[in-house]
Amino acid sequence: MTDFAQRRTMMVDTQVRPSDVTKFPIINAMLSVPREAFVPDHLREAAYIGENVDLGGGRVVLDARTLSKMLDALDIQPDELALDIGSALGYSAAVIAHMAEAVVAVEEDPDFAQEAQSLLPELGADNVAVHQGPLAQGAAAHGPFDVIVIEGAVETLPEALTDQLKDGGRMAVLFMEGTLGSVRIGYKIGGQMNWRFAFNAGAPVLPGFERQAAFTF
Repeated sequence: MTDFAQRRTMMVDTQVRPSDVTKFPIINAMLSVPREAFVPDHLREAAYIGENVDLGGGRVVLDARTLSKMLDALDIQPDELALDIGSALGYSAAVIAHMAEAVVAVEEDPDFAQEAQSLLPELGADNVAVHQGPLAQGAAAHGPFDVIVIEGAVETLPEALTDQLKDGGRMAVLFMEGTLGSVRIGYKIGGQMNWRFAFNAGAPVLPGFERQAAFTF
């Protein structure tokens, strides 16, 4: 019998705290949310390794360090509405649900979305609404949002998503340039996005966020 609670503590002590993430709501959420419940059964044993958990099809559950550092930089407040893009089975949404007033989790894979819909309330994250649809389109009907988190990398960021950010809101995005990935925090001020570098990380580019190859004759 695997002691997943022990692995959660170990994950926080070896992957989260050493990355200078000390905010109580983040630590508490990562200790509370059973990461192993939000991956397919055959990946449960791999849930706590210090790297992205590969769900196939270019989709991952971001490693604890990357997710916790994104959340640390965003500093989500208890009265805020968050948009979680590419939440898969809902792990990231469940973590964010501990900090925000409510979370809209966007997932385009119908099986993932359906699973997330039953898992999240079962595991106490009843302030999360799952929205099934293309990741790159977000969930405009539920917005605008105070905070947007993207659970994977992008080469290009669709305007549809920055449009759904409230003025004064912020978003965490992992931009991949070749093999180099950097997480930047974008602040929307007067309708304009202002970006600052946060830290380096890596993940596959999400479907719908690829750079379009220039067409040549």
